[in-house]
Amino acid sequence: MEILLEELYKIDLTASHYVERKLQLDEKSYQINGIAQSGKTELVKAYLLTCKKSSYLYIDVEDVRIEIDELNLHLQNFCTSNKISILVIDNYHSDIKFVNVSQLIICSRKHYEIDFLITKTLYPLDFEEFLAFESRYDSTAISHYLQIGGFAAMHRVSNDNRAKYIQERFRYALSPLEFDILTVAAKFIGQKLSAYNIYEKLKLKRKISKDMLYRSFETMISDNYLHQLSKLNHSKATKKIYLCDIIFKHTITLQKNFARIFENMVFLEMFKKGTECFYDEGIDFYIPTNSEIILCMPFAEERTLFKKLESLEVFIFSNQVQKITCITMSKEGTISHPISQVEMIPFLEWSLSD
Repeated sequence: MEILLEELYKIDLTASHYVERKLQLDEKSYQINGIAQSGKTELVKAYLLTCKKSSYLYIDVEDVRIEIDELNLHLQNFCTSNKISILVIDNYHSDIKFVNVSQLIICSRKHYEIDFLITKTLYPLDFEEFLAFESRYDSTAISHYLQIGGFAAMHRVSNDNRAKYIQERFRYALSPLEFDILTVAAKFIGQKLSAYNIYEKLKLKRKISKDMLYRSFETMISDNYLHQLSKLNHSKATKKIYLCDIIFKHTITLQKNFARIFENMVFLEMFKKGTECFYDEGIDFYIPTNSEIILCMPFAEERTLFKKLESLEVFIFSNQVQKITCITMSKEGTISHPISQVEMIPFLEWSLSD
């Protein structure tokens, strides 16, 4: 093990494809959580490359040469003798014992309750981060985002290999049951979907335990592969389901529902900004703190929006909605309304606003 640690210590790290993220690291100790392909490894390597080479050691414990018992036995002495002040443990799990260093950074898809580490969650790229890869900030960038989603690595994958790349990476990252759950969820994004609904669909294709499915579904939610949206004032109502990244809709299903993909894209922007929202019948998102309705209508015209507003009059008046934002692909404009400010705004402009 000492020989392997020496090899890892001397190796030159690279982060040649790294594009700066909103989440940045400093000299504090961190736990970086995030799903597979979210960019955790590139983030910590980019940070290490700003530090003195002799001061850090990067270990990926998924390296098949590493035996955890041996690592636990030798790591502290190795760090002490080489005066290592920064230790990064990638793909950390709880069998690994911490050692005494000035700065510890662990990366994991799962969250661990560790008091002395600052926890940060890294999600796939939001649209503003995605634009750092693009040469033009217009509808072509939005179209590209709709095609490849928020995984930074997809910028280096050719069009003909995208589906295979995603399928291979996430079949490895997830259990077979979790991958099946993700596949079902991808077919029903933006719709009401419960663990029981998924169980009813999967039991027709495979032998399955309801308890196991429920636990796996909760893991998918807690690990941020799937997101749920509650109904306003009905916490027990079936929640709507959304994907952590829209590319799964293209790459693990045959369905091409653009409106649902666009809605998922809008949801992710609000989720990553920490916006608390709910759904209601006929309403994509309602933000109580802003008294605002968000409607996802990529190709709306004034006439279709006006007709939509007529169907929502009861909700608008009873909740005294102050603002209605209709997010489109490119259309913009305003519509007069007796109570609310109604605005049609392109996704590009909306996503970059505060």
